[in-house]
Amino acid sequence: QVQLVESGGGSVQAGGSLRLSCAVSGRTFSNYYMGWLRRAPGKEREFVAAIGWSGGSRYYADSVKGRFTISRDNAKNTVYLQMNSLKSEDTAVYYCAADTRLWLGTNYAYWGQGTQVTVSS
Repeated sequence: QVQLVESGGGSVQAGGSLRLSCAVSGRTFSNYYMGWLRRAPGKEREFVAAIGWSGGSRYYADSVKGRFTISRDNAKNTVYLQMNSLKSEDTAVYYCAADTRLWLGTNYAYWGQGTQVTVSS
């Protein structure tokens, strides 16, 4: 079993930045692809970003490309999402997820509880 705990959400004005963290326990962290996904009010959950085992491969949704950066520290069992130039449409609950396969969608096996990000214009 894999446990994921997100932190770092909050409220910020448009144009601002936030850094989300996700601490992972229960299995060998470096064996897992990690992803960030989000669910905006009234919308389906959507893919935001993913990162490979070593951190060398990174993938982003078009809506966040150039503004968000996913990274991981395998020594700390933690994955991060640096969010810059935030827009009101980035308002959502953000979820950290893990799987032994790479998904550029929402099919991850393990999920955190989510952290709220609210961007005001």
